[in-house]
Amino acid sequence: MNSTLRSRCAKAIGAGALSVALLSAGTAGAFAASPSAASPRPKPIMTSSAKPTRTGTPMANGSITARVSKAQVKAGQSVTFTGRAKGVKVGTKVVLLRMHNGKWTALKSSTVLKNGSSYSLVTKFNNKGQEQLRVMAGKVVSPTVVVTVK
Repeated sequence: MNSTLRSRCAKAIGAGALSVALLSAGTAGAFAASPSAASPRPKPIMTSSAKPTRTGTPMANGSITARVSKAQVKAGQSVTFTGRAKGVKVGTKVVLLRMHNGKWTALKSSTVLKNGSSYSLVTKFNNKGQEQLRVMAGKVVSPTVVVTVK
């Protein structure tokens, strides 16, 4: 009877060790396959004359800058946005986005990237207050720029 008990204990210990080995090998493979550990996200380049409130998150490879001609304007006065893109094809449509009710909405101002990957957008703001704006070229988004309309 002692030999049967020893045999069962040995089998149980062997099965437990095998289970631990299989579990640890599975989690090691899962950590090795995680994309966040292998490649960190690129950080956006921040260049603007206005004080930004938060940065844009790039959604694709590349970057775009946004610079505003005036950080404070009167209602109805024109504002020019200029910048350059890297990693975006010449001729790509550039759209001005505005934060409205917690969502980014496209304004009617748009243009295309010129040779040298530069752009220039002109728009007017009629409503008083602070406008949070950014530009988007393809899937690449610039950092946020704030314009105060008085």
